[in-house]
Amino acid sequence: MIDVLVTGANGQLGKSIQELNDQDANTNINIKFTFTSSQELDITDQNLVNSFFLKGDYDYCINCAAYTAVDKAETEEEKAYLVNAEAVKYLAEACKQNDTVLIHVSTDFVFDGQKGSPYTEDDPTNPIGVYGASKLKGEQYVQSILEKYFIVRTSWVYSEYGHNFVKTMLRLAEERNEISVVNDQIGSPTYAGGLAEFLCFLVQIPDNDYGIYNFSDEGEISWYDFALGVFKEFGKDMKVNPISSQQYPTLAKRPVYSKLSTDKIKHRKGVVLQDWKLSLRRIKNRNND
Repeated sequence: MIDVLVTGANGQLGKSIQELNDQDANTNINIKFTFTSSQELDITDQNLVNSFFLKGDYDYCINCAAYTAVDKAETEEEKAYLVNAEAVKYLAEACKQNDTVLIHVSTDFVFDGQKGSPYTEDDPTNPIGVYGASKLKGEQYVQSILEKYFIVRTSWVYSEYGHNFVKTMLRLAEERNEISVVNDQIGSPTYAGGLAEFLCFLVQIPDNDYGIYNFSDEGEISWYDFALGVFKEFGKDMKVNPISSQQYPTLAKRPVYSKLSTDKIKHRKGVVLQDWKLSLRRIKNRNND
């Protein structure tokens, strides 16, 4: 049996992993999960982290906990760094002491968006906002402390849970018949359910090929394209106006192009990725169940 600690269990990704665990409870899954929310394990408290690890015998720790409020991070820099960097340092140190493999989830926002072609795991990082900078600092702690780790960078995560773009679009469809969405920020959506499956795959297929991996659904689209896809898939009659980022100013700067190259997981791990439209259909079909 593989013992896995999951932090941030109440977030989109944490809940998606819990759902996988519930689905596989009566099958041949060979993983024993321990799910912790911030109430059960405050990863920003180093003493609590250390004592929690001593109580268990974890083979893996999947860190889904994160400060993800991109705009608020600009005014809550200390809080963003505490959760996305310092807490990750505490987890990495505890993993080292207890011979636990850390799987840490990171973001496309570690890049500045100026490359113009898909970012590989080896491309230079250059975050342009506090959120991305804090997540990069967390990555750097993991790499400096551990030898056995996976850093999984992802982008535009959505699911049935929490606050995300798809749920916002569906809510707006009930409130109005016309919206405007930026069309000059390019990337790839990621269904949290698919990401959860990949993380469980890493746990079940142990190897020594540690390091950084990109994961997202297939496709390269704008937020405008994504909105159109959501309304089409869910049969919502909504007029969507494309606008520029300048027409929709936000507190935090965002990469204009943050598409992640997924060649590494396809070639090294043999992972078959799903087109973003098919992943979107998964959440729609779940809603219809």
